[in-house]
Amino acid sequence: MKWKLVGEFPKDLKKYVVIAVPHTSWHDFYIGLLIRRIANTKINFLGKKEIFIFPFGYYFRAVGGHALDRTPGQNKVEAIAKLFEKNDELRLTLAPEGTRNKVTEWKTGFYHIAKAANVPIVMVTFDFGKKQNKISEPFYPTDNQEADFAFMYQFFKGVKGKIPEKSFNV
Repeated sequence: MKWKLVGEFPKDLKKYVVIAVPHTSWHDFYIGLLIRRIANTKINFLGKKEIFIFPFGYYFRAVGGHALDRTPGQNKVEAIAKLFEKNDELRLTLAPEGTRNKVTEWKTGFYHIAKAANVPIVMVTFDFGKKQNKISEPFYPTDNQEADFAFMYQFFKGVKGKIPEKSFNV
């Protein structure tokens, strides 16, 4: 496919949150599967519980999926952070945009999950413009959310998704 992988996932860390940006298309799913295969790194993902039913549920679990109950009124951040407690190894991919549609700012759940679980964030670009996936060094969130987001936004500056007009722009 003539894509380039720049950087690598931390070999010494067994737990971290991976954020992949921009998330503009269903194509991002198989690109993510290919990245982790090439990088030889086990990376999990969350999906709404509705996709984990027969016949696809078996496949999604086999490739590292965890079902998420998105019923209102639950503390999803706490529930997801507990996954890190329950597992000796968990690298969990989340899309901070929370949708494949155009957004002007990210949801904050991934950030609070990383803080609650006391794990770093690794950033990955889905850059269809340059046909590359760039992987950051681990970033440990501080107590300054505004500065942390400004730092993370810069990593994704100029990255174009599969559907460029839906890409997140800094």
